[in-house]
Amino acid sequence: MKRIIALTAFAFILLSLTFISTKGEVKRDADPSAVKTIYEYKVTDIQNNEFDFSSLKGKKIMVVNTASECGLTPQYEQLQNLYEKYKDQNFIIIGFPANNFMGQEPGNNEQIATFCKANYGVTFPMMSKISVKGDDMAPIYQYLTQKKLNGLEDNEVKWNFQKYLIGTDGKLAKVIHPRVLPDSPEIISWIEGK
Repeated sequence: MKRIIALTAFAFILLSLTFISTKGEVKRDADPSAVKTIYEYKVTDIQNNEFDFSSLKGKKIMVVNTASECGLTPQYEQLQNLYEKYKDQNFIIIGFPANNFMGQEPGNNEQIATFCKANYGVTFPMMSKISVKGDDMAPIYQYLTQKKLNGLEDNEVKWNFQKYLIGTDGKLAKVIHPRVLPDSPEIISWIEGK
C-alpha cells in the first residue's frame, strides 16, 4: 500500500513538472502581442494605388505569388474561375507578381497587367511586383512566412503560385503548395467552410 502511494505521488510530481515545463515553452514560443493580422498591411496595387488589407475585413482571402513565364502560369485561368464563382460570397484573391524564381516574371507592372488581362481575363486584384523571398522580401510576405508574425507557422515560398489562405478573422489559416491547383477540393472546401 505504501508503495502504491509513493508511486502515485511520484507520478503526480512528474506530471506537474511536465505541465510546468510545457506551459513555459508555450509562453516563450508564442508572443501573442507580436502576432498580427493581414489587416495591418498596406501594399501598392498594379496601377500604383495604395491597397489597404483592412478593407477586406470579414472576407476569406487567398494571397498568391504569380509569374507570367512559369510552367504553372496556366493557374491564372483556375484562379480567375475561382474568383468569378466565389467573389460574391465573401472571398477574394490577391495576386502578387514576383520575379524570385528563375526570372519568370521579368515584366514591369504595366506589362504584367496587360498579359494577365489579355491571356487570362484576370479581374481579381493584382498588386505591384514585389519580392517574396530573400533579403528584399516584402513586409506582407514576411508576415505570411514567419510564425512570430502570423501565429501559424514558419514557411518559405517554394515557387510561383504558392497560395496563402487567410480566414475571415484576418489570420493565416493554411499554406498551399504551388502545384496544388486553385480549384482543388482542399481549397474549395476551405472557401465553402466545410
